[in-house]
Amino acid sequence: MSTERSPNRLARTTSPYLKQHAHNPVDWYPWGPEALERARREDKPIFLSIGYSTCHWCHVMAHESFEDEGIANLLNEHFISIKVDREERPDLDETYMNVVTALTGRGGWPMSVFLTPDLKPFYGGTYFPPTDRSGLPGFPRLLLALSQAYRQNQEQIGELSRRVLDHLQKMEGIGGQGPEPDQQAVFQAAQLLLQDFDAVNGGLGQIPKFPRSLELGFLLHYYRFMGEHPVLEKLAFTLEKMARGGIYDQLGGGFHRYTVDGAWVVPHFEKMLYDNALLVPLYLAHYQLRANPQSRRIAAETLDFVLREMQAPEGGFYAGWDADSEGVEGKFYVWSLEEMERVVGPERAALAAAALGVTREGNFEGENILTRPLTTEELAARFSLSPEKVEENLNRGLEALRQVRETRVKPHRDEKIIVSWNGLMISALALGAQVLGEPRYYEAAAQGARYLLDNLLTREVLHRSATAGQVSGPGFSEDYASLALALLDLYETDFDPTWITAAQRLMALLEKNFLDPEDGLYFYVSQDQESPLIRSKSIFDQTIPSGNSLAARVCFRLHRLTGEDRYRQRVQTILRAFQGRARENPFGFSHLWTATVLYLMPPLDLALVGDPQDPGIKEMLSAVYRQFLPERRLLLKNPAGCAALEEISPSARTYEPLGEGPTAYLCHDFTCRPALKDPAELAAKLEQFKR
Repeated sequence: MSTERSPNRLARTTSPYLKQHAHNPVDWYPWGPEALERARREDKPIFLSIGYSTCHWCHVMAHESFEDEGIANLLNEHFISIKVDREERPDLDETYMNVVTALTGRGGWPMSVFLTPDLKPFYGGTYFPPTDRSGLPGFPRLLLALSQAYRQNQEQIGELSRRVLDHLQKMEGIGGQGPEPDQQAVFQAAQLLLQDFDAVNGGLGQIPKFPRSLELGFLLHYYRFMGEHPVLEKLAFTLEKMARGGIYDQLGGGFHRYTVDGAWVVPHFEKMLYDNALLVPLYLAHYQLRANPQSRRIAAETLDFVLREMQAPEGGFYAGWDADSEGVEGKFYVWSLEEMERVVGPERAALAAAALGVTREGNFEGENILTRPLTTEELAARFSLSPEKVEENLNRGLEALRQVRETRVKPHRDEKIIVSWNGLMISALALGAQVLGEPRYYEAAAQGARYLLDNLLTREVLHRSATAGQVSGPGFSEDYASLALALLDLYETDFDPTWITAAQRLMALLEKNFLDPEDGLYFYVSQDQESPLIRSKSIFDQTIPSGNSLAARVCFRLHRLTGEDRYRQRVQTILRAFQGRARENPFGFSHLWTATVLYLMPPLDLALVGDPQDPGIKEMLSAVYRQFLPERRLLLKNPAGCAALEEISPSARTYEPLGEGPTAYLCHDFTCRPALKDPAELAAKLEQFKR
């Protein structure tokens, strides 16, 4: 790419992805009225290219086609070219991804869609090579053919567009209120998911292998609800396989996006904030349920990776890390046997090679992605060492490898701060602070939440993202609901009622600007935002939960905290509206099924009364945090200053201290137990709820 070329319009945008294309010879436009008006004025079709800054194949297509003068000339002559960052505009991404899937049967990024000037699609795909290859048409040949088709076959293009729009409208059809969710429906949904379980490698599905965090999260809550121990065993097996595989960064912590093999060994090396945010609670829950030290370590290392590599100085968390460094996928992460031996030293080389799965042949293009194929006990037996000595030697070797890796050129980091993804990470950090007792996690979560509330919530609008201090356009339903859920997790960490108040404000704005009064569901975009083709409700849980399933979780918790029936009614409306489709396809509604489980579980109410700094209160909280009790409602009332809490949660008025020291009130399934004074007694009572 020539550095002499004047930057195009994308240089003035906030998106790191768009800025990556600012020196292309393609006459790019960002999505907006200027581009759309020119397409209509000149009657030219639109080439819409959607991707994101850490997408490997987006980089490949950019280098092969968008940096090529000849291909750029074809685009500039025959099309109006628009570049979109899917992370800033997930609404456009979802709409046109559904189009590409309808046209081709598959989707992905880079996404390439061809539209009429009135934004109706007539052709789409993902990556196209510069010449005919692997059954794909070369991009230049495709451009000429589509330009000619647009000029000469308007009737056929119009008919194809109409069929695609009909398909999109059918996808959005909800079908009215379904039956009340019940235990049998939950059971059937879980069984359908479990049919996809991989008994050899764990996880759901085969190749490529995604963590499928939302499905695993539902199965975890299903286990809590139904007590089916084989389900927990499958989850534990999956978590261990991922933790030992190359999908997990064995040196730096954190998870890659997915693996291209079924055994979790060879990842697509990008690291996304949302994947790590959704995986951490699973490992924390497994630690709570089984005191598993590996799950504790993985959760802590992943959160430490986020604080070290993805936390913005002012607060908030960056979007992701690229798969490539120095133009080579995975270069930052892989090792040859010789380099590994040189770094760890001859006295530890054999142990390190066995522990990290390093061989002379390698497992990735002649080099090695680090894995953990053997347990400490297996290594101890093989090398005639004590487990403690194995851990000591291995940790020294790992630290030496880390130090060397830090000198390498790191992958590109996308420094967008996206609200919905930040909400997920703030929740993960708050849970980490609770379960692991690590104040740094709470401090980072609270700082991130304050940053978002202070800088991205302006007047009546929550913005989608910020990059280098520049705020992007308005947010989507998932942004409001994800942040609100995170604020409730923060309340259960520091018990500041203002977090609840802020969550209520966000949900009030969601209600005002996104609610469809006809069916009680939330649109993806607010009433003031554009919505080409259709105004979607974003009904499916995909890589992250949908706005509607997140809203159901938030409203469930707000009802439990405040006692306000309007929140319960909203949960019921959302769950019933999706029952028909969710029973047919639990994979598309896995987070909604988690909300359903919480809605159906017998309520567990915990109220602690006392000074938050009292050692007895801290012991009681520790007892609560040790247990996986996702259905709990947890209040902490400080008699010295409880007016704000009592205003939000009137039931708090009934909880009074009994004698000296803290008091705990415990109610389960609408039955209250005698008040407790002893933290050990509270711990024993809570232990009875374990499955």
